[in-house]
Amino acid sequence: MKGLIARIYKQMINDKRTLVLMLAAPLLILSLLYLLLGESSYMPKITIEKSFPASVVAELKKQNVRVTVVESGENADTLLKNSKADAVATMDMSGIHIKMLDSGNSKALKITEAFKAALADIYPMGSMNITYLYGGNGDTSFNSLGYVLLGVLSFFFVFIISGISFVRERENGTLERLMTTPVRRWEVIAGYTLGFGIFAAAQSVLVTLYTKYVLGMDFAGSLLLAVLLMVLLAFTAVSLGAFVSIFANNEFQVMQFIPVVVIPQIFFSGLIPIDTFPYGLGKLAYIMPVYYGCTGLENVMVRGYGIGEIQQYIYALLAVILFLFLLNVTALKKYRKL
Repeated sequence: MKGLIARIYKQMINDKRTLVLMLAAPLLILSLLYLLLGESSYMPKITIEKSFPASVVAELKKQNVRVTVVESGENADTLLKNSKADAVATMDMSGIHIKMLDSGNSKALKITEAFKAALADIYPMGSMNITYLYGGNGDTSFNSLGYVLLGVLSFFFVFIISGISFVRERENGTLERLMTTPVRRWEVIAGYTLGFGIFAAAQSVLVTLYTKYVLGMDFAGSLLLAVLLMVLLAFTAVSLGAFVSIFANNEFQVMQFIPVVVIPQIFFSGLIPIDTFPYGLGKLAYIMPVYYGCTGLENVMVRGYGIGEIQQYIYALLAVILFLFLLNVTALKKYRKL
């Protein structure tokens, strides 16, 4: 038994990647969770009409929100879509009406709590009607965050399967034999990417159709656009899995990359509004492929946007796929120089 313990100890000490990931990855994830899920310094922007009593405005300003008073007639939908306001409040004889962009996020909860606190003593018996530009109070968490589930789960499983499959190609000697032929490096990467990508794309289509027609998830926009985004996200995962596998010697080492490659992207998928992140951490979303895929899915599935309004996310995913393709071609030099 002592010999076995000594062997495992030496093996772990010599495997620096495993040691670093085992010790540092949990600390990294916990630190990220602390920063992203802790107390946010973000102050929601509330636009209210001038008809509101000054006492209500004064109380709202005490609730750690930014209040802008405007003349009546402001277009609430335009303010919300352009992110000039997180909520627009109006007041008439029937009570107070609050309109927000969508439900199911921390902004909506914070705004609702601010109004409740401000009106508790001044307007206790008044009616407060809350509506949303997209979605509603009756939406389940599954519907509200469905786009995150679709994007993240598809990306995660495709990354794992493609990464392990690429490693197996090396372990079986297939890649080494292929590199002894005159075939070019870019042709090797393109062949593997398209070969695994076809199955990844089929999985993405199946998941999307199952979610809509079997699980009954709401799709406000085009199903074809949602499928397109899912397929592009799947090809991104295949390319990333191929890149990671080049630096992994076995299947276990592919799994070791999950805490540093996949899990951080979940935080930037739309699960938490990125403009609420402290210390400017929300800007990290722009280097995360899952951000572009999930944000595009949100705009299609929740907001009903068309191709013209989500094309920047499509271009971003295509750019990431091209960038990873070039990285994979370059990294393949370790097996053969052509």
